[in-house]
Amino acid sequence: MPPMTQRDKRTLRIAATLLALYLVLFYGLRGLSRLEAHRADFAQRVLKVRSLKLDAQRYENKSLKLEKLRKTSQIGFSSLERNSLAGNASAAIQRAAQTSGVKLGPVRESPGSPAGKELTAMQLEATGPLPGALGWLHQLHALGFPLVVDSLQIDPDPRKPGEVKVILRVVLLDIDPWRPKEKSNG
Repeated sequence: MPPMTQRDKRTLRIAATLLALYLVLFYGLRGLSRLEAHRADFAQRVLKVRSLKLDAQRYENKSLKLEKLRKTSQIGFSSLERNSLAGNASAAIQRAAQTSGVKLGPVRESPGSPAGKELTAMQLEATGPLPGALGWLHQLHALGFPLVVDSLQIDPDPRKPGEVKVILRVVLLDIDPWRPKEKSNG
């Protein structure tokens, strides 16, 4: 093999450089697109993990709020029976209204949403003096039943000056999820 001249060496260097440049560009773009796909996938997974952590934190906060409500409410879940709960709660609401000086009008009951763990919903109309109505509303949490005020409307009663008309929607929660879990002897 004849010795390589300077011109041959330069041609080989240029060819090797161009070949290397071609390979870097061709495979480099492929590599960059793969890296970009991995980066996008990683970013999507990070967002999903953050979303799941946020959901878990929301559920934990709800759980803590419900536990606090269960501890601070004066509800004895073990003494309540599911089949008579709506009637007893309605009677307790009516007694509280009478002691506050509020006159109850019609009470409409409708079935609650099983998805929302509601046993029943009651729409109540009442009239009475403002202090009595506010006292009655304040007593609702201490009646001993899992009640949630869903909507409340207070308007002046045009027929009786100094009195208000209260339209209230109360939801009675299902007590089964609130009952303490029984420990098995096994």
